[in-house]
Amino acid sequence: MITAAVAAAVVLAVTAEPRPPADAPREHALGVTGPEGIRSVSYTQAVAGVKTRKPKVTVIGTGGTISGVATSRSSFTNYQSGRIAIREMVAQLQPEIGEVADVTTVQFGNKGSGGYSMAEFHALTLAVESALDSSDGVVVTSGTDTMEEFAYWLDLTVQSRKPVVLTGAMRPWAAVTPDGPQVIGADGPANLYNSIVLAASQSTYCYGTVLMLGDEFHAARDVTKTSTYRMDTFQTRELGVLGWIDGPNIKVGRAPSRVDDCDNKKRWMTPFDMSQIEPTALPRVEVVYGYQQAGGEAITAFAAAGVKGIVTAGTGSGGLSSAQSSARTAAARSGVVFVTASRTGSGSTYGGNSSLPIIAGDDLLPQKARLLLLLGLAFSPTDTGKVREWMTTLGSPEWDTAPKGRNGD
Repeated sequence: MITAAVAAAVVLAVTAEPRPPADAPREHALGVTGPEGIRSVSYTQAVAGVKTRKPKVTVIGTGGTISGVATSRSSFTNYQSGRIAIREMVAQLQPEIGEVADVTTVQFGNKGSGGYSMAEFHALTLAVESALDSSDGVVVTSGTDTMEEFAYWLDLTVQSRKPVVLTGAMRPWAAVTPDGPQVIGADGPANLYNSIVLAASQSTYCYGTVLMLGDEFHAARDVTKTSTYRMDTFQTRELGVLGWIDGPNIKVGRAPSRVDDCDNKKRWMTPFDMSQIEPTALPRVEVVYGYQQAGGEAITAFAAAGVKGIVTAGTGSGGLSSAQSSARTAAARSGVVFVTASRTGSGSTYGGNSSLPIIAGDDLLPQKARLLLLLGLAFSPTDTGKVREWMTTLGSPEWDTAPKGRNGD
């Protein structure tokens, strides 16, 4: 077994077809070919299928900066988000986007990403799955502040293997009014266009959810926002991007390990089927931050408030102050489940505690470990062993590179 860090060496790059002459008819997939290194019948069929017909893509809008209206064309940071409907943004990409895919839109919401509740996340998953019943792929627009959480939630809960792409913008779309002139250097139009191109191409079929901004797409599990204002804010530390969109060409450099199960749908899917539980079944799970001489009162208070799980964003490889450690032990003995993560932004945590419900989060970022712990507790509220198993396997997926036996098993 090897970690996803080595996946780049396992999956071969996409080889893009040459751009056709200017007078040649444009292909629906814009010259995209599938990665030769993914030996999956389902993947190959999905990529080949959209070369013979125009694919269908649904764009689901939730708001964020991409739907924002600035005070002037040169105002990049002074704006109101959630002012422009997703159908209006897609309409501005016509007629060009119509040559790529048949695009329909759904207005799920129109507010900042941080304003959504877990119950709304539950509903978003169902909206994405409903769209995928008739579409070849889905693009979800959201604010960038918690976009990585939107993406990882969908990665864990969407049961379809079809592409799901998250996108947004670091600069607002229009100035003064929703139908006003475009903000100078607005990145939203290009990001939305490229996300539809990516979803239509099926290049990320079986990848789960990916996040696409600035011509790059990343694995939902690994990507994080690294800067408050920079256009290249989303990065995948240590592992790097999945691929790039270069005009009419899509290049895939690596793949998540779940692609290895593409031909076995039951094994590919996660156990977190939102159609099987109500939003009220999603428990409270919180994050506690570690720092010098941190007190344990926050952990104690969360436990007293009925919180079912806590992720600790500890120092280094997950360290806590003595006060926090004592409070964690007491809360764990009372039934609160803990996951140990690091505040550093990359690197693994190990160990955990086999006698108490304290689980190592490996290299999951605290905000993402929270989502997986929340889902684990929702689907297995009384079996900590199952939650621990999911955190270890689903939380840290790996490629299986063990040599095959003589009989191929």
